[in-house]
Amino acid sequence: MHLHRRITCLFVLSLTAFAAVAQAAPLKIAYSDWPGWVAWEVAIQKGWIKQAGVDAEFLWFEYGPSMEAFTAGKVDAVMVTNGDSLVTGANGAKNTVIMLTDYSNGNDQIVAKAGIKSLKDLKGKKIGLEVGVVEHLMLLNALKKIGLSEADVEIVNTPTGQTPQVLASGQVDAIAAWQPNAGQALKALAGSTTIYSSADEPGLIYDTITVTPQSLAQHRADWVKLVAVWDRVLAYITDPATKPDALKIMAARTGSTPEDYAAFISGTHFLSLADGAKIIASKSVGFSSLNASSAAANEFNVKNAVYKESQDVPSYVDAKLTGEAIASVKK
Repeated sequence: MHLHRRITCLFVLSLTAFAAVAQAAPLKIAYSDWPGWVAWEVAIQKGWIKQAGVDAEFLWFEYGPSMEAFTAGKVDAVMVTNGDSLVTGANGAKNTVIMLTDYSNGNDQIVAKAGIKSLKDLKGKKIGLEVGVVEHLMLLNALKKIGLSEADVEIVNTPTGQTPQVLASGQVDAIAAWQPNAGQALKALAGSTTIYSSADEPGLIYDTITVTPQSLAQHRADWVKLVAVWDRVLAYITDPATKPDALKIMAARTGSTPEDYAAFISGTHFLSLADGAKIIASKSVGFSSLNASSAAANEFNVKNAVYKESQDVPSYVDAKLTGEAIASVKK
């Protein structure tokens, strides 16, 4: 009887110790080279996240591997596009978007060789892009606007990182890629130009922080505190007095120059917490609504066999957390 009680007591103590360790473990966040996500480097370097009372470990990845790490359960959160939050969820890593950092406003581009001056000139031409990713969706939307479809062009499946070389070698007539690949393509081929970009499709591509439901449930207060830091980051990036330092920090993280990163920022429409909350709450059928944007991505993903079953788009978003972060700052 005494032995049983002792074993039970030890078991309870072990569970308590395990819970304490789990509580003490930092939030693990995977991020990669996109201005809206690299912006968090400012908060990291300035110590603002620790000041907010949050123990968080930001882990640097290439974009694809960051999603793989999240799907494998190695991190609590990942920074991905709204469409790719659906991809990770459909592939088994259920998740919740807790905030929007920005939308692409020119960093995703269709770059064409000399002589191709408009979307109409793409008819019958070869286009290099990574099938099933957001550039593919952007191209299809662009073609639809001018009465063309995917059948009117020849898609050459190309990893995004290889698009500059493929265009420069003459294997294709145009490519679709995001920065810095789009800029590299423009530099690699004389006479090439951007004939369409995400600036022509604002809200098609939202960028997010996406969290596992388990981490969100267990550490909601910490996630609220972390998200609440965002507007301070934006203020530092946009204030002329501090922007040079912000660019220096962001460029150092990505191995580029402050001048190059300034150009990338210009193609990113950063969203304040208030802006993000409005987009999350919007019932619009246009891309000013996260729900409508994600619904378009969901339709595209199913049609292109990125995943088989249509996803319940609203279930991927926590509609309240951004508002909670705003309220916490006002206290």
